[in-house]
Amino acid sequence: MQQTGPDIAYRGFRGAAELAAGTLSGAVPRTDGIAFDSPAGTLTYTDPHTGATGAYELATWTSPLVEPGFPIAGVVPSWTADTPAGSWIRVELRGADRAGRPTRWYDLGTWAADDADVRPSSRPGQADPDARVDADVVTVAPGREWTGWWLRVILLRAAGGDATPALWSAGAVATAPAAPAGPRPLGPSGPRDPAPPDGSGPRPPAPPDRAAPVRPRAVPVGTRAGTSAAWGTVLDVPRFSQRRHLDHHPHLDGGGRAWCSPTSTAMVMAFWGAVPAPADHAWVGPDDPAPWVDHAARRCYDHAYRGTGNWPFNTAYAGTFGLDAFVTRLRGLAEAELFVAAGIPLVISVTFRRGQVPGLDYDTGGHLLVVAGFTTDGEPVLNDPNWPTDAAVRRTVPRAALEAAWRGGSHGLTYVIRPAGVPLPPAPPQANW
Repeated sequence: MQQTGPDIAYRGFRGAAELAAGTLSGAVPRTDGIAFDSPAGTLTYTDPHTGATGAYELATWTSPLVEPGFPIAGVVPSWTADTPAGSWIRVELRGADRAGRPTRWYDLGTWAADDADVRPSSRPGQADPDARVDADVVTVAPGREWTGWWLRVILLRAAGGDATPALWSAGAVATAPAAPAGPRPLGPSGPRDPAPPDGSGPRPPAPPDRAAPVRPRAVPVGTRAGTSAAWGTVLDVPRFSQRRHLDHHPHLDGGGRAWCSPTSTAMVMAFWGAVPAPADHAWVGPDDPAPWVDHAARRCYDHAYRGTGNWPFNTAYAGTFGLDAFVTRLRGLAEAELFVAAGIPLVISVTFRRGQVPGLDYDTGGHLLVVAGFTTDGEPVLNDPNWPTDAAVRRTVPRAALEAAWRGGSHGLTYVIRPAGVPLPPAPPQANW
């Protein structure tokens, strides 16, 4: 495809073959990735959110130097991993300057599939002359220039234990100075204005066999037109309203009012048939209208950021259900159309004021929603969780207005979530997926 737009490059390492390009210490390849084998060192960690201190054995995977071919302004990492009881991971990133000098390692998160052993969290207070970290984004300092990056994932388990944490994928998206990566908003994300009263909607499908991923489902909305195969195709993404969860579990980012990211992630996961088993969300309570949304909010919650909108935590959550998931940036809706045509809905991050996107009548400093398809005229069809009923979540909005809200706010920030057996569309020459 012909590429237009800013410099953006994603480099991911998936499965044992691609992860083998990195350096392993204490870890070994296995069919679906790499796994803890024998301790390469030890670490003492005090959880800042519980005060609990523990001794841990560690193994590491370090990527090769990734050089995108342009000066880097910011980097967002993402990963998928398995952390059985008694284990967790830490994700770190460092840059290379024009002289090839590596920066220090920046901590991009302590993460586990649940909050039983450690509280998943980013690490605040990281800034130096080279860069700063805002939750999930590394932003290169003014006057500095990075030419490349390394990613390191540390697999940790309780000392003396036999847990086997594993890494399935790891990668990062880099952007050039023309499309800076931050700063990241440092409060609960989501629309600020309330929506009308509550409602109800359909339940998501049951989880599929992970070895046999569900194929995409498309609902035609009319005769195809235009130049894109995505025009006239809307994917049958289940519709979940975050506002049906107002005041649920307020310790998790205040409840549903700010749950746009996990609700959007849950919609795309349910499209693929990936939903938690009833026993896994029994803690939510029997009267909850959609307990899988509460489950997603808890599992995506960043205890330092104090929000559910940590981008890589959302894609890592999807990964715990066997999906391939990563964070990237797209250059515009023309690239989004390629995913819809391939049967893959997307989660995107937008910012706008009331009136700037007709059909979305509220203000937001950062909001996540799903691109489910396009009309025959190329207008985006969305699942926007900021509506009072599941039925009301489906919205069609003007193309130019949505693109401006997406590119102007988050510079095209996107979650790509799909079973590994569903092919990605062909990437542009400067690959951003």
